[in-house]
Amino acid sequence: MKARLERQAAAEGVTERLLLERLVTEGLDGLHYPGIVYRGGPTGRRAALAVGPDVWEVVSALRHTSGGDEERVQVLAEQFELHPRHIRTALDFAADHRADIDRQVAENEAAAERARQVAERRADLMAS
Repeated sequence: MKARLERQAAAEGVTERLLLERLVTEGLDGLHYPGIVYRGGPTGRRAALAVGPDVWEVVSALRHTSGGDEERVQVLAEQFELHPRHIRTALDFAADHRADIDRQVAENEAAAERARQVAERRADLMAS
């Protein structure tokens, strides 16, 4: 196991201690929030539903829904084609990790705005 830990830490360019801390944190989150997994990607590791979207995506969509709590959960369940319990799991996780999830939502919104601006400039260029 030590050799595997060393190889993985080296592959990720982190210390073994940092890798262990991340693995323990993610493992505990998985125990406390069944159905939550972590995925890697260009923006780093992020919490997600094993059966669906990233948690930040659920929270972002929640901000664009209205109605009572259960009505909003049902709307999101239909939107993501999931059982409402999965949406509740994502929201419970987000409530306990609010700062991280809010940061991920803000980063995505900023990236979307940058992409919109580039597309607008490209369209202007093409029209000239």
